[in-house]
Amino acid sequence: MKSAPTLSRVFLEPAGNYLPEPLLELRKKKGMALVDMPLPTRKTENWKYSVRHLKLSDELAVALPSRGKEGTSLSTAGYHVVFRNGVMVPEASDFPDLDGIRIQRFCDLDDQTVAALAERLDNTLDSQTVQMARLNSARFEDGLFIQLDKEAVLDQPLFIIHEVTASSVGSAYPRIYVDAARHSQMTLVEEYISSGSEPVMVNTVTEFVLAEGARITSVRLTLEGESVQHIGATGVRQAAASRFESHCVGFGGPLRRHDLQLRLEGEGAECKLNGVVVTQGKQHYDNHTSIEHIAAHCNSEETYRNIAAGQSHAIFNGRIHIHQDAQKSNANMSNKNLLLSTGAEIDTKPELEIYADDVKCAHGATIGQLNKTSLFYLVSRGVGRREANTLLTIAFINELVEQIPVEAVREAVQFRLNDFFTQTFQEA
Repeated sequence: MKSAPTLSRVFLEPAGNYLPEPLLELRKKKGMALVDMPLPTRKTENWKYSVRHLKLSDELAVALPSRGKEGTSLSTAGYHVVFRNGVMVPEASDFPDLDGIRIQRFCDLDDQTVAALAERLDNTLDSQTVQMARLNSARFEDGLFIQLDKEAVLDQPLFIIHEVTASSVGSAYPRIYVDAARHSQMTLVEEYISSGSEPVMVNTVTEFVLAEGARITSVRLTLEGESVQHIGATGVRQAAASRFESHCVGFGGPLRRHDLQLRLEGEGAECKLNGVVVTQGKQHYDNHTSIEHIAAHCNSEETYRNIAAGQSHAIFNGRIHIHQDAQKSNANMSNKNLLLSTGAEIDTKPELEIYADDVKCAHGATIGQLNKTSLFYLVSRGVGRREANTLLTIAFINELVEQIPVEAVREAVQFRLNDFFTQTFQEA
């Protein structure tokens, strides 16, 4: 019998040793646990559609140098933190100077804080279902620690720009940890961009811990180029009466993968998840979400839309788990998908697992094409076929795009969507 492939040991050799000692020890421990780690195969349920796109050659194990292009792609006033190839660049960043808000590199943390952080990292994600996040824990060279004190409010969004330079083969492992105390509030925007054309991998992990009454809005925008494999994970733990709102917008590539996992651990916790994905050519995008209703009186609302053109492939796997003590839960999941060509493929798998008897839950999924009657109506009234296709496709996702609470992100998304429509409907 052929043995299952395992992670090459060259991936377990971190390049940088600039982290404080507790984090170096944590990274070493996580790396030792990955020795001979089986890689996903077609039989791995949550990777069966994506494993053939996962490329982990030994050359990719090389850490990319911490340099890259200057500036950001989101032209907006506000607070910015820049990561280049997984390492934070203080001179390119603009931190807020507000009472009760602490934003620091892992390298700059005091002994007490870094010891506590080492204990708390990796406590938001299920390592059995988010296998590749374990590689980030063994390889991160830098990270960003965001701490909001009780009732602290960040007055403007914080933009974290992840720049990757694909001028040589290698990989980057950015890490973010957000600790939001009672009744604190902030909006965090993560934008992933790239330059160059060499094969690279970005393996990123962001963790949020929300105390009672905290309110966090997370916006995630994936815009990397065609040579970048992107494997990301976001973990969230919520205490009582907290609220987490997520807006994920992704454009396809050779491999795009995002795992979003939430645990509603306190009564009255709420979450809202919106997602938009567009793919074309031979691009690939795989979204996996999981919401654990652990406490009673919690609400979750999830809406994802996929559009696939050319010979591309989009996947959505959403799971809601209502635990036995999570009475009075209210959970809704919707996934709608639009195929723009006969060669495109979309796979959707909504899951609802309920162990409580006093709940309101619903889930549903659809896959279809543009409505021919609506298309004929527009064309018959003088609208060009390309414009008609574009209008109907925009209408399919505009509801979610308009809900993005940051104007600069909405504009960036609309700009990229215009490019997508131009390429997709150029022969219409």
